[in-house]
Amino acid sequence: MRKITVLGLTTAGVFLLATAALVLAGLHDKLAPADVIVVPGNTILPDGTPSPRLQARLDVALKQFQEHRAPRILVSGATGKEGFDEAAAMARYLLRRGVPASAIIEDSQGCTTDATARNAALLMRQHGWQTAMVATQYFHVPRFRLALERAGITVSGQVHAPYVELRDLYSVPRETVGYAVYFARP
Repeated sequence: MRKITVLGLTTAGVFLLATAALVLAGLHDKLAPADVIVVPGNTILPDGTPSPRLQARLDVALKQFQEHRAPRILVSGATGKEGFDEAAAMARYLLRRGVPASAIIEDSQGCTTDATARNAALLMRQHGWQTAMVATQYFHVPRFRLALERAGITVSGQVHAPYVELRDLYSVPRETVGYAVYFARP
């Protein structure tokens, strides 16, 4: 029984340390020039507009665009259960805030983090772009970076959306497991 207790406590301790490392890595913004800012999709509200969580991602990407860290923004998502194309809704949001249509690239096939990474890599290769900046929630930054890097993208920078909600209590530990799974895969 003692061995099981020690094993359980050790496992819990490792998980908590890994979670803390993930959160700290995601909160550490790295501002660097990039060819494109990549923003993964998220919930669209019933009126067809981005949720506050997704707006925060877009706003932080917009700030980097306005500060000339990248000349374009790639918005990636899919049609969610709400029935809206996330990438199209994200593009409309950015257009309304002054981003020219020529600076917005839409990927409407980004139904997962992996799909977004693969699609971004393909689009980047097609255009000869070498570097990307990640713009997403703090807890998603490490896994999204890993997915992009595994897809062959050089991630030069990262910014986290300054948005925290009660749901993070679920999302943070879930991302710890998700990162471990991504890391363990070839």
